[in-house]
Amino acid sequence: MSAELPPSRWTFPSPIDADPVGPVALGGDLEPSTLVEAYRRGLFPMPLGRRDELGWFSPDPRAILPADGLHVSRSLHRSMRSMDITVDRAFTEVMHGCADPSRPHGWINAEFIAAYSRLHELGWAHSVEVWVGGELAGGVYGVAIGDFFAGESMFHRVTDASKAALVGLVEVMGRCERPLIDVQWSTEHLESLGVVEVSRPDYLAALEQSTSGAGCW
Repeated sequence: MSAELPPSRWTFPSPIDADPVGPVALGGDLEPSTLVEAYRRGLFPMPLGRRDELGWFSPDPRAILPADGLHVSRSLHRSMRSMDITVDRAFTEVMHGCADPSRPHGWINAEFIAAYSRLHELGWAHSVEVWVGGELAGGVYGVAIGDFFAGESMFHRVTDASKAALVGLVEVMGRCERPLIDVQWSTEHLESLGVVEVSRPDYLAALEQSTSGAGCW
C-alpha cells in the first residue's frame, strides 16, 4: 500500500507538444510528491551537466515493454534454473548496482539513491532482485503508480541476471488489469527482449488509464 502524499509544490507543463528529445522542464526537486506527480504526467528526471541540475524528460517515441511481449529464450530459461528472484528485498542495493561508476553513461548519484529509497519506503518504488548462490546478481527498480511501472534502470553481475529480473517484473505486472511498463528509451538490446516504441500521444493515453488502476504490487 502506497502512502498518501501531499500535493507537489511544482506544476509540470504538459509534454504533449514538447521537444521529442530534450528536457520538458528544468529544476524542481526529488521529493516524493514531486516524483509521483512527474511520472503521472509522463515525465522522469535525470541530472544535467556538471552542476547536476534536474531535467525532466518525456521522449517521443516512448519505449514500453508489453506485459505479454517479453522474449524469453531457451538459454535464459536454462540460466534461470540457478537463480532466485525476489521482490522488494534489496531495493537500495539494486540502486547501488545500477549506479556502479564503472558502467558507461552512469547518471544515478547519491541524491537519486536517497530520493528513490525514500519513495520505496513510502510504497511508490519497487525492485526485483536476482540472486545466485545467495549473492545479488542483478535487478531492476522503478516507480509504480496503479497499474503503471516506470522502469528506471537495471544491472547484472552474472550473465542473464538483468533479463531474469525483467521476467520477475513481468510476472508481477501480469497481475495488473491494465499494465504499462515504461522503459523510456529503446535500444537494440531492449528490442531483442520485446520492447516496442509508441508515440507520445499514445503513451500518454495509456498512462492515464494505467495510473488509475488498482495496482499489483
